Amino acid sequence: MNFVHLIRSFTNATASPKARAVHAMLIKSWSTPDVYTHNHLITMYCKTDRIKDARKVFDKMPQRNIISWTTLVSSYSQLGMAFEALTCFRSMVNDGFVPNYYTYVSALSSCATLRDLRTGKEVHARMLKFEEKLNSFVENSLVNFYGKCGMLKNALSVFDSILDPNEVTWTSLVSCACQCGENLEGLKIFVRSHKAAVKVNEFACASVLGACAALENMKLGTQVHSYAVKSGTRMDQFVVTGLVNLYAKCGIINSAHRAFSEAKNPHLTAWTALIWGYVQQGKSKEAVNLFSRLHASGDNKPNERTFATVFGAFVDANEFGKQLHSLIIKFGYVSFTVIGNSVMDFYFKSSLITEALKVFEEMNEHDVVTWNAIISGHMNSGFYEKAVEYLREMLSKGFELNLYSYSSILNICGDLPAIEWGKQTHCCIVKLKIDSNVVVGSALIDMYAKCGRLSNARVVFDTFSFKNIVSWNTMLVGYAHHGHGEKALEIYNMMLDHGVKPNDITFIGVLSACGHSGLLQDGLYHFGSMTKNYGITPRTDHLACMVNLFSRKGLTKLAYDFINNFPAKPDKVVWRCLLSGCKKNKDFDLGKYAAEKILSIDPDDVSAHITLSNIYAESRKWDEIVKIRKLMKEKVLKKETGYSWIELMNRTYLFSSGQDEGNRVFEVLNGLTEQLFDEGYVPDGVI
Repeated sequence: MNFVHLIRSFTNATASPKARAVHAMLIKSWSTPDVYTHNHLITMYCKTDRIKDARKVFDKMPQRNIISWTTLVSSYSQLGMAFEALTCFRSMVNDGFVPNYYTYVSALSSCATLRDLRTGKEVHARMLKFEEKLNSFVENSLVNFYGKCGMLKNALSVFDSILDPNEVTWTSLVSCACQCGENLEGLKIFVRSHKAAVKVNEFACASVLGACAALENMKLGTQVHSYAVKSGTRMDQFVVTGLVNLYAKCGIINSAHRAFSEAKNPHLTAWTALIWGYVQQGKSKEAVNLFSRLHASGDNKPNERTFATVFGAFVDANEFGKQLHSLIIKFGYVSFTVIGNSVMDFYFKSSLITEALKVFEEMNEHDVVTWNAIISGHMNSGFYEKAVEYLREMLSKGFELNLYSYSSILNICGDLPAIEWGKQTHCCIVKLKIDSNVVVGSALIDMYAKCGRLSNARVVFDTFSFKNIVSWNTMLVGYAHHGHGEKALEIYNMMLDHGVKPNDITFIGVLSACGHSGLLQDGLYHFGSMTKNYGITPRTDHLACMVNLFSRKGLTKLAYDFINNFPAKPDKVVWRCLLSGCKKNKDFDLGKYAAEKILSIDPDDVSAHITLSNIYAESRKWDEIVKIRKLMKEKVLKKETGYSWIELMNRTYLFSSGQDEGNRVFEVLNGLTEQLFDEGYVPDGVI
C-alpha cells in the first residue's frame, strides 16, 4: 500500500480522523518509515491542525533531515507559535543543520511577531555569513522584521541593497514606515514605488490611506482613492476601513459614510471607524444610532474597541450610556482595560465620581491611560488634591508618565495656579525632548497663560514648529482672558494668514477680546462671520460674550434686545452677564429683571440673590433687602467660602476669611484694607 500517497491527500482539519487512521495503519503494518515518509506525516499533522502530534512524530524520528526541521519550524510560525518556532530553529542549528531560505523566512517571521530584535539580527548575521545571495522571500521577510521592530533605518538599508525589489517588497516597506509612525516617510516611499511603475495592491493602499489619515492629508488621500478605483484595486475590508478612517479624520463625514455604505459587508473595523468619525464631529446621535444598527444587525459583534469608541459620544449621564455599560458586562468585556478606561471617563464627564471610582477599583489591570483618566477626572471636577494624590500613587507603582500625563499635570498647575511646579514640569518635558509635541506644547501655553505669564506662553507658542487649532485657540483665549484684546485679535489674524480655519472656541476668544478692547463693531462683524463665512452656529457662550460687549459699552438695553433676537434660549451665564452690566451701569430695573430670570432657572443661585440685594441697596430699597435676607435664611442659602492660596518654597498655603487669625496673613490683609479705605474706596452694598 502506498502510504505516502494517502498521507499527502489529507490537507485540512476536517480530514484529521482519517489522517490518524492512516497513521495507525502504517504502525500496524510493521514497516519502518523512512525520513521521506516521516516528513509527510509531520506535514499531514501540521495541515490538519494537530501540531502536538506532528511534534511527537518528529521527536520519535530516528533520523532527521533539513526538510523535517523546516516543516516543523514553518508550521509553528504559521500557527502563531513564534516562541516554539525559534526554539526549534535554535535546536536545528545546534544539531549542525544549515537552514534554507524557507527556514530563514519562518524564523524572521517569528522574530517579527515577538518583536525579538536581538534574535532577528543574529539570524540576519548568519545569513550574511553563510549565504552568498538572498532570494526575494528572505529579503521581504527582513524588511518586514525590521519594520515591525521599529527599525525603519535598517529596513531601508536592506531595501536599498535589493537589486530589483518586487511589489511585495515595496508594500512591506510602505507598511513598515507607517507602522513605525513615520507616515510622511511612508508616503515618500509610496511615491517612489509609483514612479517605479509598481502596481498598487490592497495592502499598500490600506497603509497609505492610514498615513494620509494620520497626517490629515486629504488631497493625497483622495488621489490614492481615485487611483485605487481606476486601477481596479480590490476593495477589501482593510481598504474600506482605510477610506472611512481617512474621510472621518479629515472631517468629511459624508464621504466616510458613503465609503462605508458602498461596501457590501463592512468589517467591524469600518463600523468602528465611522462611529469614531461621528464622535469626533460631535454628532453623538448619529454615533449612537450607528452603534444600534451594528448591534441589531447581528452580523458583527461589537468588540472592546467599538464599545470604547461609542462611549466618547456621551458628554453627560444618560440612560443609553448606563445601558451600554450593562451590555459590556453582559458581553464579558468588563475586564478589558480599554473598556474600563472609557466607562470611567464617561462617569467622570457625567460628574458621577462614585461610579467612576467603583469602575476603577473593579478593573483587573490599570495602565497609564487609566491613571491619566482618573487624574484628569478629579482635576476637571475640581478635586485637585485628590488628583495630585493619584499622580503620586501612579508614580509609586512604577508607571512612566506619557504625553497626556504631563498634559494633565500642566492643567493642574494652570488651574491652581502653581507656576513653580509648572516650571519644573516644563524642565522635565524639555529634558525628555517632548516639548515639540502638539498636545504638550498646547498644555504649556495654557499653563503659562492661566498663571498670568503671558510672555512665557508667547515664547512657547512662537517656538512651536507645528501649531494646530488648539494651540492657536489657547494663545488667543489666554490673551483675551487677561484683557489683552489687541494681542488676541493679532493672534486671530495670524491664524487666518496661516490658513487655519477657526472653530467655535476661537470665536469665544475673539468676542471676549473685542469686549476687553471695547470694539463693538468688530465684535458684531466677527459674530456675523461665524455663520456667514465659517458655517458655525453661535451658542449661548457666544451670546454671553456679545452681551458682555454691549454691557461694557453701557448699552444694556441693546444687550437685552440682542438676547431676545437670539434663536436659542439663553442660559444662566447670559443673564448673569446682563446682570453684571446692569449693576455696573446702574440700570437697576433691567438688572432686577435679569436677576429674576436667573432665579427662575435656578432658584437657589446664591450669587443672583446677593447681586439683587446689592442692586436694592444701591436703590435704597431696604424692605426688598429684608425680603431677600429672609428668603435666603429660609432656604439656608449661604455664599460659599472663598479661598486664596500662595505657593512658597515648594509648599502651597491655603487661607480663607473664616479661619483663625493665627498667622501674619491677616496682619497683611488688615493693612491692605486700611490702605484701601485711606484711598477713598467705598465697598458695594453687601448682605
